[in-house]
Parts: sequence; C-alpha cells; structure tokens
Amino acid sequence: MRRAARVVGRALRTPVTGPARGIRKVTHAQGAGESGLGRLIELHGVNGAGDVMITVALASTVFFSVPTDEARGRVALYLAVTMLPFTLLAPVVGPLLDRLPHGRRAAMAGSMLARAVLALVLSGAVATGSLEMYPAALGVLVASKAYGVVRSAVVPRLLPQGFSLVKANSRVTLGGLLATGVAAPVGAGLQMIGPGWPLYGACLLFLGGAFLSFRLPPKVDSARGERRALLAADEQHLAAAVDARWDPVTTDDRTDDKTDSTDNKEEEKDRDRDGERGKGKEKEKERRRKGPGLRTVGPAVTHALAANACVRCQSGFLIFFLAFLLREHPLTGQSAAVSLAVVGVAAGAGNALGTAVGAWLRARAPEVIIVTVVGALVAVAVSAAVFFGAAVVAVLGAVAGFTQALAKLSLDALIQRDVPELVRTSAFARSETLLQMAWVVGGAIGIALPLRGPLGLSVGALIVALGWLTTVRALLASARRGASHPRVA
Repeated sequence: MRRAARVVGRALRTPVTGPARGIRKVTHAQGAGESGLGRLIELHGVNGAGDVMITVALASTVFFSVPTDEARGRVALYLAVTMLPFTLLAPVVGPLLDRLPHGRRAAMAGSMLARAVLALVLSGAVATGSLEMYPAALGVLVASKAYGVVRSAVVPRLLPQGFSLVKANSRVTLGGLLATGVAAPVGAGLQMIGPGWPLYGACLLFLGGAFLSFRLPPKVDSARGERRALLAADEQHLAAAVDARWDPVTTDDRTDDKTDSTDNKEEEKDRDRDGERGKGKEKEKERRRKGPGLRTVGPAVTHALAANACVRCQSGFLIFFLAFLLREHPLTGQSAAVSLAVVGVAAGAGNALGTAVGAWLRARAPEVIIVTVVGALVAVAVSAAVFFGAAVVAVLGAVAGFTQALAKLSLDALIQRDVPELVRTSAFARSETLLQMAWVVGGAIGIALPLRGPLGLSVGALIVALGWLTTVRALLASARRGASHPRVA
C-alpha cells in the first residue's frame, strides 16, 4: 500500500518537478547558478508573469469590454491618471532607492508584496468598475519601476566568470519574455472564468516572488563605491567630471599639498587665527565632490539613448494606435482579438529574437548595431505606411520588437563600456526612466490620432526617422573613435 502511494505521489509530482528541474538547469548554466544570476533569472520570470496577468485583467476591463469610442476615453483616462503621474514619480524612485543601497533584496521583496496587495485591490475594482482601479494601477506601475531599478543594480553584482553585462541582461530579459509568453494565455484562460481570476493568479505569483527575492545572494545588497550619474555629454560637464572625479587628487588639491609641505607650520598658525578659512576650503572641496563633479555618461551613450527613446516612443504609439485600429478594422478574414494576437505574437517573437541576437553578438560595435537596426526599422515603417496591409503590419510589429530589444541591449553595452562602474547603476536607472516617459508620449499620440492606417503608420515612421537622422552621424563618429574614456572599476 505504501509503495503504491509512493508511486502515485511520484507520478503526480513528475509533471511539476520535471519542468522545474529543466528550468533550473537552463537558468543555472555557464556558472549562473554559482554566481546567483540563475536565481535572478527565475525571479524576473515570476515578475514578468505577474505583470502580464495584471495587464490581461486591465486590458479586458478598460479596452475589450466597451465600444471603441468609449474604450479610447477609458484608455486616455488610464494614461492620464496612471501613466502621467508615473512619469513624474519615476525619476524619484531611483534616487530614493539609491539611499537604501544595502536593502536591495528587501526592496525587491517589498515591490512584490506591494503588487500582491494591489492585485487584490484591483480584483475588486475591475468587478465593480470602481475608480479605485486607477490609483491601484498607478501603484502597480511604481512598484514595477522600483523592481526594475533595483534589478539593474543587482545584475552587475551577479555576473558569472567571463560574462559581459550585456550577455547577463540578455539572459535575464529572455527569461522574463519566455515567462510572459507562458503566462499570457494562462491569464486569458483565467479571464474566461471571471474578471478577478488573473489578478488572483498575479497575487500568488508576486507572493512567490517576494520569497525568491530573499533567496538572492547577500552580496547583491552591497553598494560599495557607487554614486549617481549625470545624463549629460557637453564638454563642460565632461571636463568637470574628469577633473573632479577620475583623479584621486585634483590639481587644486595637489597645489594645496605643495603649499602645506613647504610651509606647514605657517599654514597651521593661519588656520588657528582664522578658522573660517579652513572651513571655506573644506566646503569648496565638498562642493567639487558633489556638484559638477558627477560623472557624465558621454556623447555615445546620450545619442544612443536618444535613438532608443524614439524607438520606445514609436513602440508606445504602435501599441495604442494598432490596438484601436485593428479593433475597428481587423485583419482580412479575422476577428479583432485574432488580429491583435497576430500582431502581438509577431512583436513578441521579434523581441525575443532581438534579445537572443544581442546575447550572441556580445556587444560588438554597439553604435553600429543601433544605427543599423533603427535604420532598418525606418525603412520597414515607411514601407508599411505606403503599402498598408495585414502582412506588412505584422512584419512591422516583428521588426519593431526586434529593434527595441537589440537597440536597448546595445545601449546597455555602451553604458557598460563608457560609464564607470561607480555610477553605472544610476545611469541604467535614469535611462530606463527616460525610455518609459518616451513610451507614454508615444501612447498618447497613438490615442489621439484618427483611425486611418496609412496616416498613423506615417506618424510612427516619422517618430523613429527623427531619432535615426539626429543621431546617426554622432553614433558612427563615436564608433570610429571607440570608448570615450576608460572604465573605472
């Protein structure tokens, strides 16, 4: 009897433990298990699955459950009440978390627990149509942003031997995409049971994520030597950064040292007679440490960030514009839901392919990669506007997803190459904030435009073309020069 019970129990566990072992084997490959990166990949997968569950529930409530005109008003209200305040709060999230560098695991767990609670709040709001849905959705966005900022700070601490930051980010991102692809149909199935069921699933996932957060290695809480980055590339700030930061002793400090060594006794007498003079010098040194002496990211990173911002703006535009356009005018012979699914799957496949290609390229000539993929996106976007049709729209979605993934990984490579380690975390956080704001602006434009396919795709092509034309020369010039300055460990 006991043997039979063990056999039955083993048979019931196998469908769960078998895939779990397979996932663990993949995520912990190439030293990722020993460094702790594998656990972060699993955590990011849980995070992506929970977020997509909430997205499914909100999309069904805000978008699919009402006529198109009313849906446009609801989505616009959603952007105004949630995304707009989020763009104002997002720049604050990074600096606030910078003040708590030694609690990154707790911060990630707190983000998970906050979204678990907010998912339960949303489950009641979507069932009744209450306005509580909007502030709760804003809370989910802020908590998700906080997780993203902390994750960017954690990845460099978990690099296996021989891993570049781009390869590690690619693996983490790909894990999240795969988890999202699995969770999306599950969320749609739960939505058929009831509007609150995807949110219950999200709550359970985030509770599991809070547990996984504390399973990360303790070394992720370390922030030794990290400082903030300044997103600027002008010569004045760049020179100030070099003078005030990269040399352990600045020119003025060396001059003061020489004066002290030649006439030390007289200097001590002067300080005794006039204490304010010494205080003034200390204040000047402190000002130079904290003021314009913040390290800048350099021109290559700022131009790459501008190109990525235009790509992200076009992404937000296409998501909202095509969502309403395909709902009103589906692809030939298909329903609105199927049409949206086709474009969404194409974009997701392109994004996953771009992530995989980024890991394979391993940050070879990132400026050239950005120029190439964004230029290709411009060509496809213009073609889609001229030859508007079902197949062209699907191809545009795939190319847009591929470009967004590969251009972002190339931006990460430039940050890794050109930004010193001391401020690299802050540079990642600030770049993510700017890209999120660009996405919101693009989404607002997509909602406001009339539902005319060629017109809308022409606007989308114009957005990304502006980004490409204004950055191509600078990026190619930077590629010829190489790294703008050496990395500082």
